Amino acid sequence: MDELLPFFAGITVLAGILGSISIWTPRKVWMKCTALCTLSFFLPVAYFTMTDLLSRPKPADLEWLHRQMNQAQVLGTRMKEGEAIYVWLQMEGVREPRAYVLPWDKQLAKQMHGAKREAESKGQPLMMGKPFQPSLEQRDKKFYTAPQPKLPPKTPGETNQPMEFKHQSLREDLHTFAATPEPGLARPTAHRVR
Repeated sequence: MDELLPFFAGITVLAGILGSISIWTPRKVWMKCTALCTLSFFLPVAYFTMTDLLSRPKPADLEWLHRQMNQAQVLGTRMKEGEAIYVWLQMEGVREPRAYVLPWDKQLAKQMHGAKREAESKGQPLMMGKPFQPSLEQRDKKFYTAPQPKLPPKTPGETNQPMEFKHQSLREDLHTFAATPEPGLARPTAHRVR
């Protein structure tokens, strides 16, 4: 929705330039009035058309800005057999999800349905690889389950060496709290085996 106002402002400026050209040309008055009336009807029709297009899914073939995107998360799908496959995609670097329509392909529909079921069973998101590039090979998977997220990296103190824990009795704990330790010396409760 954020892009609508700049586009409409651009259309208004262009229409204003064309209108001013039509006024200052050496034509008859009725031709100038017709040009201004056409301009006044053009702006509301353009705005209505632009707002109506916002609610419709865009054909994936017409996506130019994100053509090179490698993958997108699929938030929702709908298939109309023999007509189209509708997907709602969340792309990296784009704030809002967007709706797209793909031409009907039985193999692609089966692949999407299988990947969706697998993603739901694993609790992982459904992904779409290269959503705006036509696949020349049928072996390429367009829809797939997102891989498991990576584990966080280990901190430098963590090693693969086993740790040995010492059991302290309650009496030793009481004795430790009763005695005042020397400054800077702390009693270790666990240490690493080397």
